[in-house]
Amino acid sequence: MLTKTNQVYSLGKPMTEHQILERAAEIIATKFISRDAFTDAKASKEYLTFKLANYEKKVFAVMLLNTQHPLIEYRELFFGTIDSASIHPCEVVKAVLEANASAVIFAHNHPSGIAEPSDADKRITTRLTDALGLIDVRVLDHIVVGKNSVSFAERG
Repeated sequence: MLTKTNQVYSLGKPMTEHQILERAAEIIATKFISRDAFTDAKASKEYLTFKLANYEKKVFAVMLLNTQHPLIEYRELFFGTIDSASIHPCEVVKAVLEANASAVIFAHNHPSGIAEPSDADKRITTRLTDALGLIDVRVLDHIVVGKNSVSFAERG
């Protein structure tokens, strides 16, 4: 249990490195929930690095945002192998509708540590953007997490 007293955090029990990073991501999210923070690629990359960097297999996640872009919910939707994950647009649309999100940021990790987006990454981003466009949900970014993180939005 992570408790906060006067900006000091107490862990209550021993934790693994991954659990500590998960808690760090929660602290980052809490800082950003009440303001329009996830329109900034730097804040999004920081948050998603803590969430996804330590997985040994591919994980595809979505940050579900409201109209002002604070985080409604972070969801890990698809889990794959070391070099691939099957992503189904209908499941992404379903998650967006369940959360009543008006914008999203996609993210996935590259367990190799090399965050350069592949052609498959670009194609699925286009497919998901097209699917969500049908229900007027904006895709703000797709971030690939490795040793460094790459933002599609920053690259245009």
